[in-house]
Amino acid sequence: MNFSWLFWFFILSSMLTPVFRQKLLESQRRAVLMRLEKKRGSRVITLIHRQETLSFLGIPVSRYINVDDSEELLRAIRLTPPDLPIDLILHTPGGLVLAAEQIACALIRHEAPVTVFVPHYAMSGGTLIALAADRIVMDPNAVLGPVDPQLGQMPAASILKVVEQKEINEIDDQTLIYADIARKAIRQVHETVVTITTANGMEKEKAVALADKLTLGTWTHDYPIGAEEAIQLGFPADTDMPEEVYALMMLYPQQAAMRPSVMYIPMPYEGPKGPRKIRGFLDLFRGGDAR
Repeated sequence: MNFSWLFWFFILSSMLTPVFRQKLLESQRRAVLMRLEKKRGSRVITLIHRQETLSFLGIPVSRYINVDDSEELLRAIRLTPPDLPIDLILHTPGGLVLAAEQIACALIRHEAPVTVFVPHYAMSGGTLIALAADRIVMDPNAVLGPVDPQLGQMPAASILKVVEQKEINEIDDQTLIYADIARKAIRQVHETVVTITTANGMEKEKAVALADKLTLGTWTHDYPIGAEEAIQLGFPADTDMPEEVYALMMLYPQQAAMRPSVMYIPMPYEGPKGPRKIRGFLDLFRGGDAR
């Protein structure tokens, strides 16, 4: 029996199955986006960074805000009528300051209200983009983060701290150059935060105080700013998250591993029937009565 056709069928299916799966996911995502747009009467845009898989090779690639993202988002904003509200679903660890500033400035210039939804996290550049919104909707457990500039792996504020604490003749030229760049980077991001927040109606004094907190190295760069703290700091935030946003995030699965890191029974634990249902499942696995 000739099994060569089985071999080629296996090769072809291995190549095409991920493509079909991706097309199905994209179709499901569009359906959720359309449902949310009809519900809110807005233009819904997503900026979601997940670890993706390339082709059938299984190579994981981490995503961050880059110039490609800014180009696509600027195009989407430009194609949106000035009187149509924009809803931006944001899920990102951050990225290039230039790209984040471009997106934030474009959102500020949009005439209709802009809402940013943060279901899980929008750190660093993501927070800078969120500041440009008229309203930030966060899950109660979602977080934002500081926007203090980073030079490579070093916080700009920490570089300046070294220069302040040591005599100049004890500091090498490279560190002094880094310090000069760090000083400029902090000033630029600080001015951007003040510009964005005052454009959204925040008083100048409060805007400067918020910019100081976010850019001058008050916290580590990965410090989580939860919804309650964000409101206290002056962010226009609340926690009234639409269910469609959660449904959409389910369609952006993290790259699967050989062994799942998180496992649970996908069932809400609500009301008195919740525990009874779980007991029923356990009884079935044990061979008992599930009533």
